[in-house]
Amino acid sequence: MARITNKAKSDNLYKAVLLLKTEEEAYHFFQDLCTITELRAMEQRFDVAMLLNKGMIYNDILERTGASSATISRVNRSLSFGADGYQVVFERMKEQEEHEQL
Repeated sequence: MARITNKAKSDNLYKAVLLLKTEEEAYHFFQDLCTITELRAMEQRFDVAMLLNKGMIYNDILERTGASSATISRVNRSLSFGADGYQVVFERMKEQEEHEQL
């Protein structure tokens, strides 16, 4: 898997994302930063990752999200062999959901 290697170029974007405080701020930031096509692609990949993480099979994911089998496969590779970014987010989402249920 390719890694981002030139940290000087990428740090500012990730630092900016960490400054966002609300879902609305994040929506507006990404709407300014990305094209509609780029946003939809990222949203779709994240939906696919969530469904794979829940154990859903490829055909059901394809039908539910409209993602290609290549996209589903790529996301599955990231889940299995990636930098664990998805897992960190999934764990935090689960913690947040549990906290909100209290």
